This record gives sequence, C-alpha cells and structure tokens, in this order.
Amino acid sequence: LPEAFLDFLKENGLDPSVYTPRYIRLKTGLEEIEAELKCKLEKVVWLSGFYSLPPDIKIATSMAYKQGKIYGIDAASGAAVSALNISAGDHVLDLCAAPGAKLCMILDIIGDSGSVTGVDVARHRLAACRTLLQKYALGDRCRLFVADGTTFSLAPLRFREWTSRIPWKERKRAVKARPELIFYGRRSGIVGLTKEEIGYDKVLVDAECTHDGSIKHIQKFENWGWTTLQRRVLDPERTDSVTNLQ
Repeated sequence: LPEAFLDFLKENGLDPSVYTPRYIRLKTGLEEIEAELKCKLEKVVWLSGFYSLPPDIKIATSMAYKQGKIYGIDAASGAAVSALNISAGDHVLDLCAAPGAKLCMILDIIGDSGSVTGVDVARHRLAACRTLLQKYALGDRCRLFVADGTTFSLAPLRFREWTSRIPWKERKRAVKARPELIFYGRRSGIVGLTKEEIGYDKVLVDAECTHDGSIKHIQKFENWGWTTLQRRVLDPERTDSVTNLQ
C-alpha cells in the first residue's frame, strides 16, 4: 500500500491490520462452517455475530455459501447496522440498500415482526439485492424500490387523502419520478396505522457505502494509478463532502 494511504489510516486512528481478514456472518452453527471451510473462525469481539477468517479462504465456491449458510459482509457495513440499535418489530428504511448485505442483517434482527424498506437508485444493483433476499429466504417483510434516496417519500396509499404541504409543482415532479416497486414481501405491510404513527423507527443512510473502504476497493488503484488516490479518496474536501451527502 502507498505511504499516503498508510498515513491516512494513522491520522484517523485506523489499524491497517483490520483490512487483512475476510468477515462473515453465519446462519448456522460455527463448527459446521469451520469444518467445511477447513479453517478456524475468529469471533469479532467488538461486533456481535461477526467472524473473521484468513483472506485466502474462498467462501463463494463453498456449499455453505451457495446454500445460504454464510453471509459475506464487511465489518464496517455491520458496524453501520449495529449503530442503529435495531429491535425486533422495528420498521426500518434503508436508503442505500444495494447490494443488500446490510439489508439482510437488518431483516435477521427484526425477525418475524416489523418491516424493512430498501431504496436504491441503481436498478441492476437493487436486482442483485432482490436475489440476495430470495437466496437467504428473508423477503417476507421487505419491499424494494428503485428510487432516488434524496427524494424518496412514500406513504401507504390508504393515507393519500391527507392534505400535502408540498407545493403543487414539486408534487407534480414527484409523480413523474415515482419510485418503482420491484419487490414486495407478503408481510412487508403498511408502516403505521395513523397519521401520527406512520413512518420508520430507524433510517440507515450508509453513503458512501462503508464497503468502499475495504482493501479490495483500495487495490483498484493499481489499475487506476496510485497518483489518483489522493484526489479520489484522501482529499479532505472529498471526505468532508460525505457528511453533506449523508
């Protein structure tokens, strides 16, 4: 790794060693997965339900992964979900839902109650998210919309009679840019029963995606040229803009 990136990690109190392991969540027993992958999984002490494994272990070709027993998810993505302190029964809105690892984690937490609404502006990425939900059989309480998260505001149809305070011109534009529903779980249901109750208990805006901090993404600069790293990633104005984006 270039000195500029290592200096960036040091200035921000980040240990470069956290980029070395792969991180996963499990949908089944630990011993079963260790036996199949033929390696020891290390519990991530600061992130409940997460395990690390050596970077040379390939999980994508394993039967456990193909059968939906393993979730591949970056620890930073898991930390973003954990910070929300989601409880069973919560109604959660994920405004940057694709490719879906965080969405699956949220659905595991809420269990058999509550709902999750996933929004992403990229149709092909949200389609991959839908595939992930189906693979892990988590779609019952989830709906997915292709939409711009900066303008997404969708109330259930039964409350359409409420008087909107949004100017007419803005409402007209919103109709033209109506979110496109591409997945609707049979129990994803209506969020809230009254005007006061309708809404979401928790909202996740993970922008830019925390997974973009993984070492595999940083290594793309071997092709782009390390000289562009400062401009694309490390420039203070760019990192400050992430706050505005969120």
